[in-house]
Amino acid sequence: MRKHSEEAALVTELILETFRLNGRLLAAGDRLTRDLGLSSARWQVLGAIEDSPLPVAQIARNMGLTRQAVQRVTNDLADACLVTFAANPDHRRAKLVKLTASGRKTLEEVWRRQIDWSNRLSAGLDAAELDKALTTARALRQRLEADGQEPTE
Repeated sequence: MRKHSEEAALVTELILETFRLNGRLLAAGDRLTRDLGLSSARWQVLGAIEDSPLPVAQIARNMGLTRQAVQRVTNDLADACLVTFAANPDHRRAKLVKLTASGRKTLEEVWRRQIDWSNRLSAGLDAAELDKALTTARALRQRLEADGQEPTE
C-alpha cells in the first residue's frame, strides 16, 4: 500500500481542517448578517459585485461555485431589492448582476461588522504566520485551478 509523503499528509490534514473551518466560517457569517436578511452565500455574491457588475457565470467562476447556485442566490437578492439585472454589452442573454443603492448600503454595514469581527478574531495571532497561511492556501488553490482535474485513483 502506498503512503503519503510527509508533505502530502500535511496537505491532507490542511484540507480536512479547511473543511471544518469553512463550516464554522459559514455559520459565523450567517449569524453576523442574519438580521440584515443575508446568509453567507448572499453576502459572498454581494461582495463579488461590489466593485463592478458581473454576469452570474463569472461570479460563479470567481467564487468556485456552480452557476445554478449563484443564479438562485442572485434571484433571491433581486427579490430583496439588493441587486438588479442590467443589460450586458458583451452578451445579449447573460445579464449583469448589479448592486442597488439598498444593496450597497447593506454591504457597507456587512463590511463594518466584518471588520469588527475579524479584528476580534485575529487578536493575538501573529501577522507573519497569518501571511504564511494565506500564501500556502493561495498556492494550493492555484495548483487546483491549474490542474482542473478530479483526483485520480
